Amino acid sequence: MKSRTRTLVAAAVVLGIAAGPVAGAQAAPVPAAVSVAAPAPVFSGPPDAAALRKAIADVGPRNKDATAALVRVGGTSGGWHGSAGVADVRSGRAAVEDARFRAGSVTKTFTAAVVLQLAAEGRVDLDRPVQDYLPGLLPGFEPVKVRQLLDYTSGLRSADGPGDAFEDAYAHRFDVVDPHALIADAVAKGPESRPGEKQRYSNIPYTVLGVLIEKLTGTSYAKAVEDRVIRPLGLRHTSFPSPAQNRIPGPYNHGYQAVARADGSRTLVDVSEWNSSANWAAGDLISTTEDLERFLVALFGGRVVPRAQLEEMFTVPDVPDAETGGHAVQTAGLKEFVLPDGTKLYGKTGSRYGYSTVIGGTRDLSRTLVYSVNSTDAKGPDMNAVGYGVIGAAFAK
Repeated sequence: MKSRTRTLVAAAVVLGIAAGPVAGAQAAPVPAAVSVAAPAPVFSGPPDAAALRKAIADVGPRNKDATAALVRVGGTSGGWHGSAGVADVRSGRAAVEDARFRAGSVTKTFTAAVVLQLAAEGRVDLDRPVQDYLPGLLPGFEPVKVRQLLDYTSGLRSADGPGDAFEDAYAHRFDVVDPHALIADAVAKGPESRPGEKQRYSNIPYTVLGVLIEKLTGTSYAKAVEDRVIRPLGLRHTSFPSPAQNRIPGPYNHGYQAVARADGSRTLVDVSEWNSSANWAAGDLISTTEDLERFLVALFGGRVVPRAQLEEMFTVPDVPDAETGGHAVQTAGLKEFVLPDGTKLYGKTGSRYGYSTVIGGTRDLSRTLVYSVNSTDAKGPDMNAVGYGVIGAAFAK
């Protein structure tokens, strides 16, 4: 997921001023109440439906970037939803608009929400070391605050996978991976940096947070998220696969990875069936655009995480990014970024082979976006061109 989309927000705080008589002096007249107008919404007009239709018009088997696209634009300024492309390239069936898909690292937003709920309940202190709650998990490491796991400043290194190439991952696509083994692999390498020194986006901090959730709740990670987020919000088509589950439940659009042939042409490899246990609390979620839109609106509206703790999701740590050298952009479970016209958003991207997902919007909920694009190079270094076009259309003013 690196830096493949842009997301952030504008917030406003209104302060009231009270005046009263000074003791021992003549009472001053009490000023009339001052009425302060609410800030104008970031978006006041409806989304550009024509631009959105155009952004996904060419999606399909012959498009080099995506075989299908599902898009939902919403918010107080109006909404639009649509789909394009095919459910599978063999039959050419039209894409299923309410299809389920692998949401990748959007899972991290759910994980962060549960940890922040537990903080609100006093069951975890974000400023205490995770070693206090999970003794023995990080031997030889300096104290790592729970907050530093949430905002990727823990200094933990990534775990090794089967290899960087698609062919390596594909050969191991049905492997069942124990998250504790991933943590042990990462810990064995020692820290990359001191806690709080710099930000490095990776899955391992959220794998540790998954273990922390299980310790604090006394249940499985999946059940904790289901009980605390999925069921209360009525996300009927959102789920976590069992450790050995390879198929997406319910209707879905097939995902493909483009692979180059020796003659320079390409073929599409079906990657719909894949075991995602290695991603767990960092990237295991299966959902729909409608469910993720509902989650996003509830989250930003303060109905998932209490407002005091919700600020963690809109707060970027004042540290450099380890990869770019620029200022950090990740928050607790979200990412802050600014569109070319200066519009600020918050959101999260997710990618699994065959599937690229984005959730995000303005903090005032005047405009939101959720999409799933069946990317033919979801793990590539650049953002999917179709997704980029959708973002431009969704947030055009």
